[in-house]
Order: sequence, then C-alpha cells, then structure tokens
Amino acid sequence: MADTATQTPAAEPAATGALTDGFNLVIDALKLNDINTIYNVPGIPITDLGRLMQASGMRVLSFRHEQNAGYAASIAGYLTQKPGICMTVSAPGFLNGLTALAHATTNCFPMILISGSSEREIVDLQQGDYEEMDQLAIAKPHCKAAYRILHAEDIGIGIARAIRTAVSGRPGGVYLDLPGKLLGQTLDAAKGAASLVKVIDPAPRQLPAPDAVERALDVLRNAKRPLIILGKGAAYSQADDEIRELVETSGMPYLPMSMAKGLLPDTHPQCASAARSLVLKESDVVLLIGARLNWLLSHGKGRTWGDAPKKFVQIDIEPREMDSNVEIAAPLVGDIGSCVAALLAGMKKGWTPPPADWTAEVGDKVETNVARIAPRLQNTNVPMDFHGALGALRTIISERPDTILVNEGANTLDFARMVIDIHQPRKRLDVGTWGVMGIGMGYAIAAAVETGSPVLAVEGDSAFGFSGMEIETICRYNLPVCVVVFNNGGIYRGSDVNPSGGEDVATTVFVKGARYDKMMEAFGGVGMHVTSRDELIQAVNTALESGKPTLVNAVIDENAGTESGRIGNLNPQSVVTKK
Repeated sequence: MADTATQTPAAEPAATGALTDGFNLVIDALKLNDINTIYNVPGIPITDLGRLMQASGMRVLSFRHEQNAGYAASIAGYLTQKPGICMTVSAPGFLNGLTALAHATTNCFPMILISGSSEREIVDLQQGDYEEMDQLAIAKPHCKAAYRILHAEDIGIGIARAIRTAVSGRPGGVYLDLPGKLLGQTLDAAKGAASLVKVIDPAPRQLPAPDAVERALDVLRNAKRPLIILGKGAAYSQADDEIRELVETSGMPYLPMSMAKGLLPDTHPQCASAARSLVLKESDVVLLIGARLNWLLSHGKGRTWGDAPKKFVQIDIEPREMDSNVEIAAPLVGDIGSCVAALLAGMKKGWTPPPADWTAEVGDKVETNVARIAPRLQNTNVPMDFHGALGALRTIISERPDTILVNEGANTLDFARMVIDIHQPRKRLDVGTWGVMGIGMGYAIAAAVETGSPVLAVEGDSAFGFSGMEIETICRYNLPVCVVVFNNGGIYRGSDVNPSGGEDVATTVFVKGARYDKMMEAFGGVGMHVTSRDELIQAVNTALESGKPTLVNAVIDENAGTESGRIGNLNPQSVVTKK
C-alpha cells in the first residue's frame, strides 16, 4: 500500500504593518494580468480609481459618454483577444455602458464593464441612496456573467473570474460590480499581494473530436458546389495563416462576412463577394467558419438560399449554436484554429478540388459583376453619390492597406461593404451582429490606441450623430483618425418632406448644409469640406499622411440614399391611410 502524505497548507504571509486598499488591489490585479488600458468616464465613485490607475502607469482614456467608452472596450477585446475594460460610474453611467456590454456579448467580443455602485445594505432596502440601483440584477440578462465583489481580499479572484469568463469558450461581455465602500477597504499589504491571481491559460484550446473531423471531411468531399463562409469569429481567432491555407488547399469559393474581409484579400481569385447571390443560392455544401446562421445570412433558409438542397458544416466553439436555424450535417465543435488545422491535415491526406464548372461559373459571375459596377465607382458626379465617393475611398484603402476602416450608417455601411476591398485581417470594423449605430468614434479611438495604425472612419451623417462628440476625445489624445462624414442631410436621404405640410421638417431630415468639419476645428483638429471626388481623395490622403485628427465633411446628393439601406425589408410600413 502506497504511503500517504499530508499536505501542509501554505502559511499565510506574515503581516508587515503596511496597508493596501481596494483601489490599489484592483489596479494590481489588472496589471498582473497584462491589462493596462482603460476606457472610462470619470465620476462618483470611480474618479480616484482612474487617477490612481494613471499614476501607476496604466493608460486611462476618458470619454464624453459611457456608451462610446464601452464600444471602444468591446472592439479592443476583438482586436487583442484580451478583455477590453470599460469603467463607469453607478446607475445612469452603468446603464449607458450596458448597451455596449450587450453589444459585446452578442458579437462575441471579450469585454469587462466595471461599474461603481451604491452600498448593498441601502440598495437592498431601497432606502434611496445616491444613484441607487441593483446593477448586478439588471446586467445579468445582457452578458455572459455578472459578479459583485464585497470584500477587498476577494478582488484578485473576482477579477480573475471576470477575465477567464470573458475570453474562454465563446467570448463575450462580463459585468463586475464594485460598491464604493469596497474601494476604500484596507488590507495588510502582504496579504493583499498574496490574494492576487494571475490567470493561467484563460482561453484554452478546445480540440474537435476526430470522428467529427472525418464526418465534416466526408461531407465536403462529396460536394459538387461547395462554398466557404468566413465570419468575424474567424478573424477574431487570429488563425490567419491556417485559414488561408485551408481555403487555398480546398479550392472552394469563399464568401467573407463584412468583418472577415481581409482574412484573404478581397481581390483573391477564390473570393465570391461579387457573386454572393449566386453562391448562396446554388451551393450544395457550405462550410461555416466562425459565422452564424443568423439574420445576416437569412437564417440559412428562404429565398436568399434558393431551392438547391444544402448541407452545412459548421465550426463553432459553442455547441448550442449548432442547429439554431437549420440542420447542421457536420457540426465541428472546438476553437477555430484547432478545427481548421484538423480539416487541413485531413485534406492533405487526399483531396480533390471542386468541379471546374462550379468554380468557373462563380469566377465568371464575379468578373461580370465587377465589370458592371466599375464605371459607377469612377463617376465624378457633383454632388457625389455613394458609389463615386466610396470608389474614391476604395482606391485609397488599396494604396494604404494597413489602414483600419471603421464603417457605420445605413447606405454608407451597406454600399461600403460591397465597394471597398480589404486586404489584411481585422482591418474592417463595423456594426456587427446587432447592426447598431453609434459604434464609430469609440471603435476608431480603440483601433488607433490598440494598434497604432491609421484609422479611417467612414460615417453616415446620422450614425455620426450618435458618437460625434468623441471627436474631442480624438483631438485630446491626438490620435491618427480621419473621420469622413457622408453628409446627405438626413437619415437615409435628406429630401423627404413633412407629409402633413406643416412647418416641421420630415422626421428623417437634418439641417441643410451642416458643416461637421467645423466641429473638428473647434477642438483643434483639422476640418475639411469637400464636394467632389477629387477633393475627397486629396483630403483623405492628406489626413492619413499627416496622422492628425481630421474630419472631412463630404457632401453627398440628398437624393442618393435608399430607405433603410439594403435591409428595407426589415422596416415595416403602414398600408393604412388615415383620412
């Protein structure tokens, strides 16, 4: 019988007489886990926490609105694979940040929303504290997990749990509630240091089952008209080389979703973006890599997908995603890098490229559609239309492929998705799964801060209004961001009229001749006003070359837009006329 040994518990560190507190333990726990950038709006009870963070060497960027700080944190998580941190005040500030937290969870971006809060004993008895709110209960339905820390000695483990939850499995948002009284709690410094936790392997690989890999390969080998769809999960995985090798080894046409553009250059011969309708309708086997069959892909059914029978092979780290809308013939559960590597290894043992008639049909359709739209992208209309203006920006991005494109709006977003080619991974950031407006300036700030790359934010004038005040933040931190506002004077277009004939303008119309460039000048940045394609090209090139905060007010024909962009079918319209 083997000897048994009794393990002696580790001795508690000896008290030193020196003290630490909740403020410093939060800072030390974040820095221990290589989190050194905070996006926040200062105020009670987190003002001093921000000051102390900055004093400790962390970068603390203060915004004008918590929602924009939250969007910045969310996209920081996407770009870095570490949870982006948004810090807010209690109650109203927390609620402002909550939209961004829900957005991060929906889009599978790792993010932690840290909010100060009122004291529990007052909140629970509803005694009317300053900004009283049960923030934990409100946050829970909108994120992966929500935690509250009540004791200073639990700060280390609480932050560790938040980090691991945000990045492991399917990434998402986590809420961390810090009551004001917690921050002032003191603790022996040695015991405080011992309570901190360094998270080891926070997002471990999840290998696919060998039989699942073989099943997927069998389905793919029997395909006559196969298609690969790349989602933003594929871009997040940073398995760029493996994904490119899989696509090229397979010989299949591929369709990148908007934030997956650039995993392979949009000019790649297998890219089927310009033949989207054809490949969705006529394909017989579809390999989904980090893409979900949600509304952006018409739930995998209906007219978008045509009458051809479909078999789906889906790679996703979340098993519950399988069969969410249609039957998945070959579910492949695991992290994207491991799943792609397993498929690639199988293909190298024996693989036959797709039938030549299918790839030729797709190639011909791409060539035809590209040639058809080319003249529209070169037009010199004054005022500009969306195609002419975006065609100009398309040329600039092709010449400056390291530029990060941030894009939002209705028509501005939808046309840009089709027009502007992306050549490198994670260089296109947009509204994502929810389709929310207002991400623009927060995304642009975080993209510049986290990558150091130049940022071109192409905004519809309506979308810009959600976060436009953050151009002061861009100027304050002197970030290399060029904002282009496509100004057609309204939501969708500026030509609508009040149907009642009254004095108020139509509900979708803005001030005529608005000069957004003057806003940027007011904060010390560079403002430019352009009305033609040549002026737009010159202005944007100058801005990107200079690296200075710049806003280009680009005048677009007020009649150029369409209702709700390309998703007008989602906008119900009344068929009843009131007499």
